[in-house]
Amino acid sequence: MSKVKIGMVQMSCSDNKKDNLDKAIQKIKEAAAQGAQIVCLQELFTSLYFCDIESYDNFKLAEPIPGPSTDALQQVAKETGVVIIASLFEKRAEGLYHNTTAVLDADGAYLGKYRKMHIPDDPAYYEKFYFTPGDLGYKVFKTKFATIGVLICWDQWYPEAARITSLMGAEILFYPTAIGWATDQDEETNKDQYEAWQTIQRSHAVANGIPVVSVNRVGFEQDGAMKFWGGSFATNGQGKILYLASHEKEETKVVELNLKEADSFRMHWPFLRDRRIDSYQPITRRFIDAEQ
Repeated sequence: MSKVKIGMVQMSCSDNKKDNLDKAIQKIKEAAAQGAQIVCLQELFTSLYFCDIESYDNFKLAEPIPGPSTDALQQVAKETGVVIIASLFEKRAEGLYHNTTAVLDADGAYLGKYRKMHIPDDPAYYEKFYFTPGDLGYKVFKTKFATIGVLICWDQWYPEAARITSLMGAEILFYPTAIGWATDQDEETNKDQYEAWQTIQRSHAVANGIPVVSVNRVGFEQDGAMKFWGGSFATNGQGKILYLASHEKEETKVVELNLKEADSFRMHWPFLRDRRIDSYQPITRRFIDAEQ
């Protein structure tokens, strides 16, 4: 298809997993009613962002994929005719967990999963305690409406991940996200952090000539110590902002993307043509030490 309508669901979450799933389903239906063909939910939307602490009790939030949440969402996809991108806490086996996104096609079919490759470990983002790094590699999914690439939150800072997924044939890059500000942080730092986050993702659109869709959560969590900054956005393949959500409110928005623009963007900005793939071997090293 030359044009596709993307639904973006920016929402707040509670500590009730069922309520969060029901809320997401309602918002998917709202997006579908507005004409959405592909709907992306935020990272780990069925719960609060639990990685602010290291607690063994939080492993109880995990589930298999496919599993209960994907079963419910497959029915919604089939009923509404939309593709659903659903970020979930995956229990793969006893003691083995991943941060994973499932992709469900417009007929309700389960197309597969992507497991988050880059796992952060920062104050209030203790994801290494919970998640094993992804071992499925980078993935694209051929849905009814477009071939999509899915990456997750911390992955969004890595141009290598965006490039590889684009080279695999992704027509759109989706980033389900959970990122926010510490509430004791000054406003200038908040602004700088948000702009860096948006800029790096817009750069992936420019470098690869395809749209980027980033969907973040919103609201206060961690007993008010963290404010998730929302600011979900969509760009075209030149990094132009087509839609920008607020930092404060829940929003369900449908944005139309023109996938045919990629050919023109890539012709006039021929980054793929001019790549010197024969010179890139050093990027596989952790650091390029002088003595080496």
